[in-house]
Amino acid sequence: DWNDARAPYPLSWDEQARLLHELPPHLQCMALFKVNTGTRDQEVCGLRWEWELAIPELKTSVFVIPGSRVKNGEDRLVVLNRVACSVVESVRGQHGEYVFTYKDRRVRRMFNSAWMRARRIAGVPNVRVHDLKHTFGRRLRAAAVPLETRRVLLGHKNSDITTHYSAPEIEELIEAAERVCALRSRKSPALTILRVRESGVRH
Repeated sequence: DWNDARAPYPLSWDEQARLLHELPPHLQCMALFKVNTGTRDQEVCGLRWEWELAIPELKTSVFVIPGSRVKNGEDRLVVLNRVACSVVESVRGQHGEYVFTYKDRRVRRMFNSAWMRARRIAGVPNVRVHDLKHTFGRRLRAAAVPLETRRVLLGHKNSDITTHYSAPEIEELIEAAERVCALRSRKSPALTILRVRESGVRH
């Protein structure tokens, strides 16, 4: 999946809802996080709690992934909109080291037999894990988020962008990421799925 050269396939909201519905709970959370943060597959799979950084002024937190774990070699700031925050809180306390796990072990890759089965049943047989990142990028653009801000949110290398952010700068990035949520004015099926999962109804 990671080296698939096919053109990007940004998901529609309905396609996203169908795909999430068919994924097992652990991949559901990972996919929902990915489509709201623009993170890469291995950034999600390897995400560690020790990289979470509290921002007291904003009453929230971000993740800072070390450059050694990022494709372009630069530290990766991951800001959380309200959907991504909900995902993180739903898995908090499940594992001491990794944010996303399956049966108490790290998930090595999102593209697996469960993903392939889910996309087929959902009617999007060619959608790749990386397309979740493209979907986030497309939605940021649709929400009129400026190019430089989009580049930061998507983790694209840019020597003009500092890797040290103040609280006001982080707040601005969070507000930009929130615009993706605002594009969906009615209640998102994705959030409903997450709430159902938290209540223990969906298995």
